Amino acid sequence: MSLVNCMYQISLRQFLQLFDRSLQRSEKSLFTSKRLLNIIDYLTFEIFRYTCRGLYEEHKFLLTLFLTLKKDLQMGHVRHQEFQVLIKGGAALDLNAVQPKPCKWITDMTWLNIVELSRIQGFGDITNQIPRSEKAWKQWFDKEAPEEEQIPDNYNALLDPFHKLLLIRCWCPDRILAQARKYVADSMGARYIEPVILDLKAMYEEGDKRTPLICLLSMGSDPTSAIEDLAKKSGTECRCISMGQGQEIHARNLLSLFMGSGGWALLQNCHLGLAFMDELFDLMSMVEQVHDNFRLWITTEVHPKFSIGLLQISIKFTNEPPMGIKAGLKRTYNNITQDFLEINTQPQWRPMLYGVSFLHTVVQERRKFGPLGWNIPYEFNLADWSASVQFVQNHLDDMDPKKGVSWITVRYMLGEIQYGGRVTDDFDKRLLVTFAKVWFSESMFQDSFQFYVGYQIPGKLKKIEELRSFINMLPNIDSPEAFGLHPNADITYQSNVARNILDTILNIQPKDSSGGGETRESVVYRMSEDMLSKLPPNYVVFEVRERLKKMGILQPLNIFLKQEIDRMRRVLTVVKKTLSDLRLAIEGTIIMNENLRDALDNIYDAKVPNIWRKISWPSSTIGFWFTELLERNDQFSKWLFDARPNVFWMTGFFNAQGFLTAMRQEVTRAHKGWSLDGVMLTNDVTKWLKEDISSPPQEGVYIHGLYLDGASWDRRTSKLSEPHPKVLFSPMPVVHMFAIQTGPRDPRFYQCPVYKKTKSNRPNLCYNSDA
Repeated sequence: MSLVNCMYQISLRQFLQLFDRSLQRSEKSLFTSKRLLNIIDYLTFEIFRYTCRGLYEEHKFLLTLFLTLKKDLQMGHVRHQEFQVLIKGGAALDLNAVQPKPCKWITDMTWLNIVELSRIQGFGDITNQIPRSEKAWKQWFDKEAPEEEQIPDNYNALLDPFHKLLLIRCWCPDRILAQARKYVADSMGARYIEPVILDLKAMYEEGDKRTPLICLLSMGSDPTSAIEDLAKKSGTECRCISMGQGQEIHARNLLSLFMGSGGWALLQNCHLGLAFMDELFDLMSMVEQVHDNFRLWITTEVHPKFSIGLLQISIKFTNEPPMGIKAGLKRTYNNITQDFLEINTQPQWRPMLYGVSFLHTVVQERRKFGPLGWNIPYEFNLADWSASVQFVQNHLDDMDPKKGVSWITVRYMLGEIQYGGRVTDDFDKRLLVTFAKVWFSESMFQDSFQFYVGYQIPGKLKKIEELRSFINMLPNIDSPEAFGLHPNADITYQSNVARNILDTILNIQPKDSSGGGETRESVVYRMSEDMLSKLPPNYVVFEVRERLKKMGILQPLNIFLKQEIDRMRRVLTVVKKTLSDLRLAIEGTIIMNENLRDALDNIYDAKVPNIWRKISWPSSTIGFWFTELLERNDQFSKWLFDARPNVFWMTGFFNAQGFLTAMRQEVTRAHKGWSLDGVMLTNDVTKWLKEDISSPPQEGVYIHGLYLDGASWDRRTSKLSEPHPKVLFSPMPVVHMFAIQTGPRDPRFYQCPVYKKTKSNRPNLCYNSDA
């Protein structure tokens, strides 16, 4: 687990302690084989519980699943090929080289996964069964929880929980974790899927005077009060020191005092005093006389230079706050007293306090949805809530009762200043201002007001206990709609969580061998030969120059084409050299250098080698990347040697903004008196597909290849509409891009941002589209 996070360090000494404990506490038996099984069973769960306690929430199920898979691989219940399908799917396959997709509703990635799955025993005929029973498979796929339903073609009776997990992994990435929990419960037992509850008292008793207890901090977590309460109950003195510049001398004095007389020393934020941590390790190891009641508690954030020695002798734990609207409001209202509720006598005070608290929770919780929640994951914290509440309090104190609340002022302060002050993305700011506009008005004082169905404002409740009881009645699991998102957003979130777990398992696999079947080298050698055979010939500089001269080398779009071909030449050159050298290195003809080793590891893992990714474009799998390479090159080649395309695949350009700028220049030159600074991009969304286009527009360009994320396009009415269930990305029809003289935009249109890729942060804004 130390490959997952540098703080997850466990030593042999700690393992031996757990082993000794397992020998003492495991169930006794007269039969040696039964006794060994009891020890192994107890030791496995003890190690799982011990390790899980020190992991962040996002890594706990990763440990559970990885432990189960390793056990089943060791015992032969899972074959290596099946394990590879689980963690990689069809990532290595080329979409153009496999059996064609039989149904339009199946996504490309899903079909590649299914093709790879068909190579596993028991699924050999699945690619033929799907078109034969298309309606049944479609109905099953559209279910909210397919893993709970009857699978077509009698697969329910044929599959055990693991092979069912393989099927779910290929069809429904968002349901991987749900089925994985069933697999873990079946293989390891139900106790492995139950949460490991943090018990500070038991952990304190487990440790001793030479074993530090380290809390790995996360946003919103601070164990200080819990540690102080435990010390108070134990009748032990506890003192805290927050580490930082110049605090080492105070820490030494406190440790010297408590090591001699007994007591608990709590060193907070030790990532700010890294130099002292090595000294602290020596101190804990070397000092001969230490009082039995001495305990050292440490809190720290993750830091790659934190003392490994200290981590390996310590008990580690995390104390992350629960997630969700209910948990967020409980945290907020646990810090509110009855006096604070009564600090203002205006009837608007309590509803507005609750409204600000709800807004605070929502803006924090939206971060988990990635770029669907916020383009940039802002660090909203308690200071923003405190400043907003203070403003509301002051505003109500100064309010004229006849005029009432100045909502324009309140919305501006919340959306533009208090929370908006952190926001740097224009579209994030637009969302925040919309929240303030919709939620903060006179309607929030009405009994019928709801943030979302089931989330009212308890305006009539006056006692803090009543408010806390009301919050306890809120749902434990929130619909994405409570955050202003479509239900599909939860599919995206669950898919991302599952993908991160599988990617992490893939990344921490040993790199020395394949683990069974073909060796890593033979797999990569075969893939390299396949890619080399499909790689198109590179461009000849002289031929490119001559063709561009005939086309008009100074035309804006032709200048752009030359720049794109120059970049494609570089990609083709590097790809061919890497694959050729990799084959020679595997044969032993040349030395395997660092770049070739990286290429071998990534190609085997079905990922894009770093040397390729740096000079090209991001892609989730090497299969998609190589298919895109061929398609991008095909567009450039036809444009150069045949004719200018009638419709451009805009997502196949290295520099999409440069393409739009060149188009603006072309339009500007066609109009006498126009200047480039005086024109702006605009667009019309047509009703055509790219196959319907037979000629270019009179002005501007036709483009295709755009997708909608979080919405769909109604081709009949040519308007934005709600996304269809389980359809995460909706293809757009051909868009006519052109330029007009700068002027006010039509207010009927929605300003829709167009991004290059859906990365975790979206800095690559191409342009704003009118929809």
